[in-house]
Amino acid sequence: MSKYSSSQRDAFAAPEPPVSRKNQEPRKPQGIKQREPLVFFIMRLNLKAVLLILTVAVVVITLGVYMRCAAFSFSPDLMRPLDRTARQSSNGGEASALQDIECSINQEYSVHCKRDENANEVYVPFSFLRNYFDVSGAVSTGGSEVARFNWMHSTAKVNLPKGKYDARGVFMYFENYNVEVRDRVKCISAAEGVPVSTQWEKRGYFYPTQIAQFALSHYSKNLTEPAPRVRVLEDGDGNQMDWSTPRTSNMTRIWHHKFNTSVVQFETAPGYEGAISIALNQTLDLLLSVDLLLVTNSSSLMVTVQNRDTRHSYTLHYIPADLLLSVQDSNIYYGLGGSALNKWRHITRDLHIDVQKGIVLGDKRSPLKIRRSDLEVLAIGFLGLGFYDNITLSTSDHMAHFYDAAEWFVHNQDPKTGGWANPVRRSLNGFAELRPGWISAMGQGHSISVLARAYWHSGGDERYLRAAAAGLQPYRVYSRDGGVLAQFMDKFYWYEEYPTTPPSYVLNGFIYSLLGLYDLNSTAPVKIAREAGKLFAQGMYSLKKMLLLYDTGSGTSYDLRHLSLGVAPNLARWDYHATHVNQLLLLATIDSDPLIAQTAERWKGYMFGRRAKHN
Repeated sequence: MSKYSSSQRDAFAAPEPPVSRKNQEPRKPQGIKQREPLVFFIMRLNLKAVLLILTVAVVVITLGVYMRCAAFSFSPDLMRPLDRTARQSSNGGEASALQDIECSINQEYSVHCKRDENANEVYVPFSFLRNYFDVSGAVSTGGSEVARFNWMHSTAKVNLPKGKYDARGVFMYFENYNVEVRDRVKCISAAEGVPVSTQWEKRGYFYPTQIAQFALSHYSKNLTEPAPRVRVLEDGDGNQMDWSTPRTSNMTRIWHHKFNTSVVQFETAPGYEGAISIALNQTLDLLLSVDLLLVTNSSSLMVTVQNRDTRHSYTLHYIPADLLLSVQDSNIYYGLGGSALNKWRHITRDLHIDVQKGIVLGDKRSPLKIRRSDLEVLAIGFLGLGFYDNITLSTSDHMAHFYDAAEWFVHNQDPKTGGWANPVRRSLNGFAELRPGWISAMGQGHSISVLARAYWHSGGDERYLRAAAAGLQPYRVYSRDGGVLAQFMDKFYWYEEYPTTPPSYVLNGFIYSLLGLYDLNSTAPVKIAREAGKLFAQGMYSLKKMLLLYDTGSGTSYDLRHLSLGVAPNLARWDYHATHVNQLLLLATIDSDPLIAQTAERWKGYMFGRRAKHN
């Protein structure tokens, strides 16, 4: 038995090693241990609720947007890589590659093509399709838009009538014509004020059809464009300019008793340094108008025009000479005619056209194309001895151009035949050559359309009416006898654009000849109107009987040489086909026969690739 008690043993026992505070757990109150499970449960419950609410909100918003955007689609930029990925997956992870393949065309020749074996597609070059099917197309990229290839069966335009055709109003859609800018127009004659054509003769000649189109386009523009801006520079009275006059030259304003107004008389020393002039800085208003009388051969009107981009200047000289157009360096000469001396005449010149035609003549290989906005008028001057009045610059003067052409038809009509002859040879494949002096029904119709409008617009000038009435004569004379009349199958009368042997029956020229008859019938006094109306009705009857002969099932024929000569059809180019459609649409507004409107609609469909059905 131990001699020490238990308490004593405890007192002498070895001490326990000290406990590290790092490993010792803190003591927790009893209450906290009871609340810990409840807090974690509430936190987990709140997180699930928030996620559920967010999910429901996203679904509701997505459905709302989808329902409000019926045309909803994904961006092409987004779908393109997805589509590529899908194709790669379907092809075992690799994109389909195009393979070279030769396409045999009717077993006659081959074209290099591409093949997509997986899609079972063959891709033919559009350069081949364009020529093979007579179509056109181009790649267009507009801003941020995706590149698009535009396929066009026809680039020609159909002009829908805006109402019933009016013989006193716009002629067809000629307000869109700009005859004077055509490459085959050499210039606008300063002596006559009408275009000079080089279409079939490079030296230049007066082509009645082209002159009439020039007139009708300006008449139509006058009805469709805003009123021009006009600046009067000098009229001898209320508008006077400060003219620069050298010491050896002089100018005075004198009263003209015949005109009952003041005019300016000038007399200058020889040489350009003696010219009287005014300095200007005029842009856009490039239509010059002036009343002018020149006394001596050395007299002239001069206009200096500058290209604002290049700072290059051109001087236009209008001189009393039988000269059409001549160029020496930067000097461009237009002849006013040998009979221009001692005679008042009103001159209207488009300075932009005069400069451009001079540039083309001076450099035919690579002529500089100048925009209207590039030019400014620097100066106007006079040289020699003469008089002038009413100098203006304006944006346009369409009716002045129109009446210049109307006067040309009055003064250049053959008094025996009533026709306006074409002074050049004309060859049509398979037909006998037309010798100079031939008359065109299209030219006659166009000319009558001009004169009928001039008669009405002038308030009844009998000169225009007489010329228009005389222009009906060739409609009654057979082509072989110098007129324009032909007969199909000895039954249907036709007015020939080209009076060939045998007849060619050109469609668009025939319809234009009908419009001239309609215009005169609508504007002339009763007797002349009745005569024109009879010829018009005769032509319309033939048109309705023969119209479907021009239908190829996918386009139209330009003429009927396949019947006259027994050769392949002469298919109309798309621009001529569009003219056929436009003409029929216009005729449908004055003739209610459904054949005209239905044919026009079918022919219009051909321009979009539609074709007549197979059997």
